[in-house]
Amino acid sequence: MNERNQAADSLDYFPTPPWATRALLHEVLLPLNFWAPLSDQTALDPCAGGGHMIAPLREVFGHVDFSDVHDWGMNPPIRDFTFETVKTLEADGLTQPDWIFCNPPFNIADVFFERALAIAQVGFAFFVRVSWLSGQERYNQIYRDNKPTFVIHFAERVALIEGVWDPEASTATDYVWVVWIAGHAPQPPVWLRPGMQATYTVTADMALATPGEAKRRLAERKAEEKRRLAEKAGA
Repeated sequence: MNERNQAADSLDYFPTPPWATRALLHEVLLPLNFWAPLSDQTALDPCAGGGHMIAPLREVFGHVDFSDVHDWGMNPPIRDFTFETVKTLEADGLTQPDWIFCNPPFNIADVFFERALAIAQVGFAFFVRVSWLSGQERYNQIYRDNKPTFVIHFAERVALIEGVWDPEASTATDYVWVVWIAGHAPQPPVWLRPGMQATYTVTADMALATPGEAKRRLAERKAEEKRRLAEKAGA
C-alpha cells in the first residue's frame, strides 16, 4: 500500500489515474445537461504533470489548455497557478476557461481554490485527499461561504504514487472530487459505484502508465531495510 505524506515544500506530484477523471465526467458532469454542451466549453488543467488528466478532458471538452510549475516530461507551458489571474491569462493570449480541473498540491490547495474561484467561468473540480474536507481553518476559508456543488466519493480507492501512475498500485488513502459549479446549489454527496477503474480505463491510457512500479519500490524499500538491519547487527 502507498500513503501520501509529503514535505511542506514538495511539488507533490502524484498523477491522477485517467479513469478517475473519466468517471467524474461521464457519471456526474455530462448527465447534468448544461445550458451549453461541454463539447462547446473550454477547460484548463494547471497541474498538468504527465498529462494523465488531459486525455480524458480532451475527449469531452471542445478545447483544453494546460500548464504546470514544473516540466514532468511533457514540456508544458510553465506557469505558477498560485499567481494566475484572468489578466495574466489574457496578457499571454490565453482564454479564460469555462472549467478548471486539477489535482492540486495538498499544502497549497487552498490557494488553488482561491485562484480557480476567481478564474473559472462555469465551474472547477479538485481531486483531493478526503482529509481536505476537514479542518476549522479550511472551513472558514472555503466551505463556510463556498459550499461545493458536489462531493464525489469512490467506492473503490483510487491509488496514487509519487511521480508515476501505476494501475497495479494499492493505497491506504481515500480521494474525492470536490466540484463547484456557478449558480448550482449544493447537492447530496455522490458515491461512484465499484467498477469505475474497469469501466473507464481505455487502452490508450497505458501509454501513460508504469505498471509494477509500486511493487518495485516496495522491494527496494525492503532490501534497504534488510541492509540497514544487517549493518546494525554487524556493528
